[in-house]
Amino acid sequence: MYNQVIKRFFDICISLIALVVLSPLFLIVTILVRKKLGTPAIFRQERPGFHGEIFRMYKFRSMTDKRDADGNLLPDEIRLTGFGRRLRATSLDELPELWNILKGDMSFVGPRPLLVQYLPLYNEEQRRRHDVRPGLTGWAQVNGRNSISWTEKFKLDIWYVNHCSFLVDLKIIGTTIKKVFSRADINQEGQATAEDFTGHN
Repeated sequence: MYNQVIKRFFDICISLIALVVLSPLFLIVTILVRKKLGTPAIFRQERPGFHGEIFRMYKFRSMTDKRDADGNLLPDEIRLTGFGRRLRATSLDELPELWNILKGDMSFVGPRPLLVQYLPLYNEEQRRRHDVRPGLTGWAQVNGRNSISWTEKFKLDIWYVNHCSFLVDLKIIGTTIKKVFSRADINQEGQATAEDFTGHN
């Protein structure tokens, strides 16, 4: 009842209010991204959502399109500028996902939507992360985010699937706010972002 009806009601109401209230911030970030990183300001990428259904996720871009002499994109650590790092550290790059939440692609709380190419790499247990809508934040994000291993992330995601409730969501949102202000666990050690998932059984 909570996950299917009540949670969705809160997602719609809060995302709609946030989109209106934060519209000036959206405008400011859009202008800064276009000036410092180029266009388009919004990064679009297909991700698997509820029951593995593919949707288009929106974020503010945090990397440039710098390429080598052969036209290949340079490594993430080069394309991720200081401005892009600050966007990620403050989670401002995630603001456009409010639109995904309003549409029903995502929820405020749930396992983070990963890359489509990871789908065939999941074992049966890991695939259960798609039994709920993906989230703007989640249990794995407040318990290590990019600083923990993929194995740990999946265990935390499945824990959330098994224990999803209003109180758990409230705890995750409260902890997320603290994490954003402390800027903790943004990147994996030695990586500009997080290492690729290669499959674990």
